[in-house]
Amino acid sequence: MNHPAPPALARRPFPTELLEQLRSAFGERVSNSEAVRAHHGRDESPFDPQLPDAVVFAQSTGEVQTIVKLCARYGVPIIPYGNGSSLEGHLLAVQGGISIDLSQMNRVLSINAEDLTVTVEPGISRKQLNEALRDTGLFFPIDPGADASIGGMTATRASGTNAVRYGTMRENVLGLTAVLADGRVVKTGTRARKSSAGYDLTRLFVGSEGTLGVITEITLRLYPQPEAVSAAVCAFPSMGEAVRTVIETIQIGVPIARVEFIDSLAVRAINKHSNLTLREKHTLFFEFHGTAAGVEEQAQLVQELAAQHGGEGFEWATRPEDRSRLWNARHNAYFAMLQLKPGCRAVTTDVCVPISRLAECVIETETDLKASPLPCPIVGHVGDGNFHVAILIDPDKPEEIDEAERLNRRIVQRAIEMDGTCTGEHGVGLHKMDFLIEEHGADTIDTMRAIKHALDPHNLMNPGKIFSWAA
Repeated sequence: MNHPAPPALARRPFPTELLEQLRSAFGERVSNSEAVRAHHGRDESPFDPQLPDAVVFAQSTGEVQTIVKLCARYGVPIIPYGNGSSLEGHLLAVQGGISIDLSQMNRVLSINAEDLTVTVEPGISRKQLNEALRDTGLFFPIDPGADASIGGMTATRASGTNAVRYGTMRENVLGLTAVLADGRVVKTGTRARKSSAGYDLTRLFVGSEGTLGVITEITLRLYPQPEAVSAAVCAFPSMGEAVRTVIETIQIGVPIARVEFIDSLAVRAINKHSNLTLREKHTLFFEFHGTAAGVEEQAQLVQELAAQHGGEGFEWATRPEDRSRLWNARHNAYFAMLQLKPGCRAVTTDVCVPISRLAECVIETETDLKASPLPCPIVGHVGDGNFHVAILIDPDKPEEIDEAERLNRRIVQRAIEMDGTCTGEHGVGLHKMDFLIEEHGADTIDTMRAIKHALDPHNLMNPGKIFSWAA
């Protein structure tokens, strides 16, 4: 057993009448088979599976509205489902209920190239979206490692390797449509770039993790494809020197598009998994976007900074196929790291601190990890102060689970003490609930809880996530 579901959250009764009415409305797109429920009751978190009572595959906002109204009538929980790539237990049905699979809602509804916006359904993945945009000269830059759905990325306020230049989902969602717990449909925001009209409900739903409503349409900000792109890798003698290179790069204002840190253990895993031959040292991956002259100037500045911190082997990848291979290897780092310990699961953490505290935070974390018997590779979107630790455990050994949670708590508490956050991009889900209280305090959590109670008075929307229902 891994991490059991919180004991206070008993499964709610599931009425057969609801299943019959859903089948009458949606036919074969309703399933309560063990295999389908199992697929929708697990994610990449270390938690044991928690299966929904049934799964419904929705194809429109109207259908989501019908499902939600039926669930509200019977008091049955609702869990939105995208691609199942979450890491903190977001989609686990801890009280049972209906999983609404949104993967068939994957259309591009409109592309407004002149305004640099696109409106999509939530089931489209980031790769599908960029493929649809390929002939427009535009792209959507937010790229978490998994090929996540845009709806899931919105719900968890995702970011990724490009966030240092292009921001996170918070900055790039202009508006959305959501179905509330009682079946009402609300539309937030417009395609305008700014507004002073009322509460910012768009930002309320971005990062709400399915606890306030089911997101069914999203309007996103787009960016022109850069004229020139160049990528590079550089190895460093220590973790501190690599991170200090990044800090100075940001502080002098180099508009770098991506800068990723990979420690020596993670490099070893990536080399084996992706057939690369990177030096097995602490390494930075860089990418530069802009005009040909601008990219050359940025790269020269960063190369000089790296040399001052012992960086060596600055190697360029200018051909698209070489860049793609490099970044695909980075995006597959999570699965590569799992191969360091066959049969393991990963307890992950993803803290973020102010850039001025990043070197201190990473170096102290490295000291903790070296003292642990568990393999703990580190990767990070260090350009915005965010790094991840994958603590690899045997799920059948309670002592390894305890050690992983001890390390996780030290890493998170250190970040909070440095005026950082317990989660830079994975979200809260089940795993970070206690840390959220430490980060924000009880009064702030009570304010969040009051919003949840107002919009979802019967606690139907993804119950048991982010914070407890009662104080």
